[in-house]
Amino acid sequence: MSKLVMVIDDSLTVRKIIETSLRREGFDYVSYPDGIQALEALTKHKHRVPDLVILDIGLPKMDGYEIARILRTKPQFGNTVIVMLSGRDGVIDRLKGRLAGAKDYLTKPFRTQDVISVVQAHLGSPTPTYS
Repeated sequence: MSKLVMVIDDSLTVRKIIETSLRREGFDYVSYPDGIQALEALTKHKHRVPDLVILDIGLPKMDGYEIARILRTKPQFGNTVIVMLSGRDGVIDRLKGRLAGAKDYLTKPFRTQDVISVVQAHLGSPTPTYS
């Protein structure tokens, strides 16, 4: 079974770019426009626990830091890697991400290869699925 990556970003364009990159590399993915919908899907077990979450900081309703903190309080997400995604690249922003539980930090605008490199650094290459 391939590793599952969850993408949470309010920008449809960003989600589609990341989804296309993940699909091309062979990763399974799910994506949501905000943290509320993502948390709801996880609570209702709509899919398995993600191996990695790419999480935008500037989300509507609930920011990425808060979502990361919520995920970190739940034991089933103990092995889930959180990667923050933001247009802000300051030291304070990165530190806040780490304190919220993020293992890595990507800045916008990003190159798709940067996203794939970070995903592969944490998850390795996807396991091929044979039919």
